[in-house]
Amino acid sequence: MDFDLTSRKLQSVQYQNIVDKKTSVNEQKDNATSFQDQLTKLHKSYKEELSFSKHAAKRLEERHIEMNDSLMDNLQSAVEEARKKGARDVAVIGRQGIFIVNVPNNVVVTTMAEDDMKNKTLTNIDSAVFM
Repeated sequence: MDFDLTSRKLQSVQYQNIVDKKTSVNEQKDNATSFQDQLTKLHKSYKEELSFSKHAAKRLEERHIEMNDSLMDNLQSAVEEARKKGARDVAVIGRQGIFIVNVPNNVVVTTMAEDDMKNKTLTNIDSAVFM
């Protein structure tokens, strides 16, 4: 019985190439899963940030309410508190004015400055949070 050393090495190399390819494919799958996880996290974080409707943005400008990082953080925290309590439409009341927020969609629907609160009536809200 002849034993061909060259043939045996060739088979070994071919087998190793197959194993390497499988490992490479598995690594790609892991990277794809990792990418999908990152994309999901990014989407969730984007969804968690408050946005302003066109109407609310217009009201901010008309009422000279300046949004800064501190106010945005306080507003976001107030909305998160309301979310924990099950609120859907919340009035967030602060020194700068009142922000009406649709909690499930994370959208500031409108804003009111102190001057706008003459009739002192808010409708279509289920919660209020002071910030």
